[in-house]
Amino acid sequence: MNGIDASASIGIFDSGVGGLTVCRKIAEALPGESLVYLGDTARVPYGSKSAATVERYARACAALLMERNVKMLVVACNTASAFALPLLQASLEIPVVGVVEPGARAACSRTRTGRVGVIGTRGTINSGSYEKIILRMCPDYRVFSMACPLFVPFAEEGWTEGAAITEVTRAYLGELLPHAIDTLVLGCTHYPLLSAVISEVAGDAVALVDSAEETARVVAATLRDRQLINPSDEAGQHAFLVSDAPECFRDAGERFFGYPLERVEWVDVRGV
Repeated sequence: MNGIDASASIGIFDSGVGGLTVCRKIAEALPGESLVYLGDTARVPYGSKSAATVERYARACAALLMERNVKMLVVACNTASAFALPLLQASLEIPVVGVVEPGARAACSRTRTGRVGVIGTRGTINSGSYEKIILRMCPDYRVFSMACPLFVPFAEEGWTEGAAITEVTRAYLGELLPHAIDTLVLGCTHYPLLSAVISEVAGDAVALVDSAEETARVVAATLRDRQLINPSDEAGQHAFLVSDAPECFRDAGERFFGYPLERVEWVDVRGV
């Protein structure tokens, strides 16, 4: 396809460690694919930044990964997907996939009542990105959204259970559950680490949608459709890049990726 090398790596970026949940699902779904993950840790978080700033950061991350000759770009950040995905898709010749639309599509297919909840960072929720896509697909549905900014530090500190995170979860979901939602989109890549406590508080009647898992399915389908599946029989290689604090990224990142991060390389994203 347009001279794209099927043996090249898949490029993935996020503002920090959260996108490693997406990276993990892609690695599990496509074990033969090599992955290059970039965490823009010097400028984390994106969720509280303006749309113009997020677009600028996303262009820089994409440019750096393009220098690595990636065959596909995955925007593993809900905020960057909400604000910068159309720009990247229009400017790059390789396939570009975000995390918002896969999650929105899954929510539409799983809800039985058409009442969907979405939780995410302030940037993602304020953008209305999930609501726009869900209502475009299913105009009769109702979407109820809630920003949950405290979930990110809890996930990064590994506080995924206990009284503190349970009370925070009850406070956040207490704003959503009265709307009788039956489906809840985890609209931030950090949130899958908290899925157990979120599910417990939400109850059995509410199905959780993990955007990371849904994105991995879209990545696999896109590669097959474009005939870009790596032809090699060998296992893929994984490279991890950060714009600041490699050691901190490695320590926190292993919880998100689920496997040891053997090598984390510092890169200058701003210099691209």
